[in-house]
Amino acid sequence: MPQEITFPRQFSRTQRFSLGAPRSFAPSPDGRRVAFLGSRGGTERANLLFVLDLSNEAAPFERVVADPADLLGGGAEELSAEERARRERAREGSAGVVGYATDAAVTLAAFGLSGRLFAVSLLPGAAPARELPARGTVLDPHPAPDGRHVAYATTDGALRVVATDGSGDRALAGEDDPEVSWGQAEFIAQEEMARSRGFWWSPAGDRLIAARVDNSPVHRWWIADPANPGREPAEIAYPQAGTPNADVTLAVLGLDGSRVEVAWDREAFPYLARVQWSSGGAPLLQVQARDQRRQLVLALDPATGATTVLHDERDPVWVEPYTGVPAWTPDGRLVRVADDAETDARVLVVGDRVLTDRGLHVRAVLDVTDEDVLITASAGEGATTPEIGEQHVYRVTGEGVRRLGSAPGYHSAVRGGGLTVLSSASLERSGSTVRVLRAAGPAAEPVEVATIANLAETPVIAARPVVTLAGKRRIPAAVLLPTGYDRERDGLLPVLMAPYGGPHGQQVTAAQNSYLSAQWFADQGFAVVVADGRGTPGRSPAWEKAIALDMAGPTLDDQVEAVQALAADFPLDLGRVGIRGWSYGGYLAALAVLRRPDVFHAAVAGAPVTDMELYDTHYTERYLGHPAEHPEVYAAHSLLTDAPGLSRPLQIIHGLADDNVVVAHSLRLSSALLAAGRPHEVLPLSGVTHMTPQEEVAENLLLLQVEFLRRSLPRP
Repeated sequence: MPQEITFPRQFSRTQRFSLGAPRSFAPSPDGRRVAFLGSRGGTERANLLFVLDLSNEAAPFERVVADPADLLGGGAEELSAEERARRERAREGSAGVVGYATDAAVTLAAFGLSGRLFAVSLLPGAAPARELPARGTVLDPHPAPDGRHVAYATTDGALRVVATDGSGDRALAGEDDPEVSWGQAEFIAQEEMARSRGFWWSPAGDRLIAARVDNSPVHRWWIADPANPGREPAEIAYPQAGTPNADVTLAVLGLDGSRVEVAWDREAFPYLARVQWSSGGAPLLQVQARDQRRQLVLALDPATGATTVLHDERDPVWVEPYTGVPAWTPDGRLVRVADDAETDARVLVVGDRVLTDRGLHVRAVLDVTDEDVLITASAGEGATTPEIGEQHVYRVTGEGVRRLGSAPGYHSAVRGGGLTVLSSASLERSGSTVRVLRAAGPAAEPVEVATIANLAETPVIAARPVVTLAGKRRIPAAVLLPTGYDRERDGLLPVLMAPYGGPHGQQVTAAQNSYLSAQWFADQGFAVVVADGRGTPGRSPAWEKAIALDMAGPTLDDQVEAVQALAADFPLDLGRVGIRGWSYGGYLAALAVLRRPDVFHAAVAGAPVTDMELYDTHYTERYLGHPAEHPEVYAAHSLLTDAPGLSRPLQIIHGLADDNVVVAHSLRLSSALLAAGRPHEVLPLSGVTHMTPQEEVAENLLLLQVEFLRRSLPRP
C-alpha cells in the first residue's frame, strides 16, 4: 500500500507548496504572449520557461520554450559558489531555470543554467533554446532591449557581452583582482536592499551602467562544515555591523569600448539602493547615507558621468528604498513613494503631486505609463475598513485611485503593454489564481482573456484562521484552533505563538497558504496565534518605525498584548504559552522566555540573532544605529547577558552553513547558558543554510518541535 502523505512530508517536499506555482511573469507589449517560470508539478524542483500564447484569444495555450533536462542532456546542475550565494540571498530553493530576462519586446529570453548561457526566441514556431558561447561561469544574463546582445557577469569578476547570434563575445570590464567584481550586486544590496542586479542596459542597447564592487574593505568570516572536517572552511566577506562595507562605484560602459565613471558624493552616500534606466528620461540613481536618515534621487548624464540631485529625502528615523521607484513618467515627471509624517501615510508622488492619501499604504510601484501608475497597497490608517492582511492592486491617475478587482485577498500584478497578470490568493482556498487581463480602455475594467495553470499540490489540510485586531494597539493577528475543536469537550488549549515579528516580515496576510504550518501545529492540540506587532510592514510608517533604537521592547510587548487580549475571545490557556520562530522570529522566541517567563513557558528559537553586533551593517544600523555610537543599545538587545536568567525550556535550532545569521549566534547563546548552568536543547543542522530546503530536514524539524512543545507544555 502507498504510504500516507502527511502534512510535514508534503510541506517539505513541495517547498511550502511553492513548486508548480507559476511565477516571474513577463507580458509582451504587443499583448500576444506572457513568459513565465514553473515546474511540471507540485513536487518537481526544476523550473521550465513557458510562454502563454495569446495569438488566438479564443484558444490560448501554454508551451514550453526551455526545458533544463533537454538543455543539460539529462545531467545534473552544477552550481558555482557565487550562484548558490545568489540563490540564498533570494531565498530561492528551486532548480532549473530560476530566473530569466527578456528584451523590450519580450521576443527573446536569456538565462543561465549550470553556469552556461542560453537564449531562446519566445515567438511561435521559433527554433529551440540554444547555448551561446560564453567565457567563464555565467551569472545573471540580460539581453539588450533591442535583443541584439546579451550581457552577463562571471564568477571571475568580469562583465561580458556576446551577440545573440553567438559572435563577438568580449569583456566590457574586469580586473585581475579576486576582490573586485563587475556587474554583480554586493551582499548588502541583495540581502537588505532588494537590489539583485549589478548592471543595467540603456534603452538603445548601446551601453550599460555597471557596478564595480570592491570587497577588500569587508571583514572576513569563515563558515566551516564540522560534519566534514577534511573540507576547508568557506571564506565569506561579511559586513558586520560597525565595520566597513564593500566599496561600490558605477561606470557607463559602451559597446564601443568607452568607459565613463559616474560621480556622486560616495563618502556621504555610500549605499547604492536603486538604478533605473528607461526611455522616459535620464538614468536615475538612488543613494543612501550610511545612517539611512537621508537619501538622494540623482539624474545621471551618461555622456559625462555627472549627477544632479532631483530629490533629497530626509527622515529623523530612517528612509526607505521602495520597489519600482524612482522612475519617470513618459512625459518626464519623477515618480516616487514618500512617508508623510503629519498624516502617518505612505503615499505615491508623481512630479509635485501627491496622488494617494492615508486611506492607502503604498507597498510598491509596478508600472508607469502615460495614463496611470499601477501600484500595490494595503489599507492605511485612514481606511474606512481595516482589510486585515489584504493587499490590492490599484490604478492611480491624476483624477483618482481605482482598485483592480474587488475580491478580498492578497493580490499582486505584473503589467506590460495592454496585459496585466494578476495573482490572487485568499483565505478561502489554498494557492493562488493567476489571471491574464487585457485593458479595455482608460475607464473600463480590464477583461480576462486567460488563466495560467497553477500546478502546486493541494495541501492535505485546510487552514481556518480567524483574522482579527488584538488589544488596544489593534495588533493584526490570526488564531487557528484544532480541526474539530469543541470547547465544551476540549476546554482551554495550550497556546503556541508563531511570530516573525520584525521588519520586512508580514505574517498576517489574507492568504490561506500563509497559515498551513500554523494549522498543522494547531491540529496537534494547540491554539496557534500569529501576531504582527510594531515593526512589521503593511500598516503605516509610524507602526514600522516604532522600533527605532528599541527593537526588543515593542516587538515583545506586542506579542504579550496580543495573546493576553485574544484570551478574552478564544480558548487560550495562558498558563501554557509556547512560542516558536525563525530568524528574527527565533530572536523574539528566545527573548520571550528570557525576559517574560511570566507569560511564555517554552520557546523554539530557529536561526536566532542573539548578538546584534554579529549581524550586517545595513539592517542592524538602520534599526539600532552604529554600534560605536550606541553601544548601550546593542548591549540591551543581546540575549547573551540574559542567559543566566533562563527558567523555561528552550530549544535552539541552527544550520551550520548559514551565512546570513551565522551559527555563532546560537553557539554563543548556548555557551552563555551552559556557563550559567541553564539547561537547554540545541539542534545543529549539518549542511543547512538559513533556508531549510532539504526535504527530510524540513519534515523532521516540524515533528521535533511538536515533540519538544508537548514535553514543555504538559497538561496540568
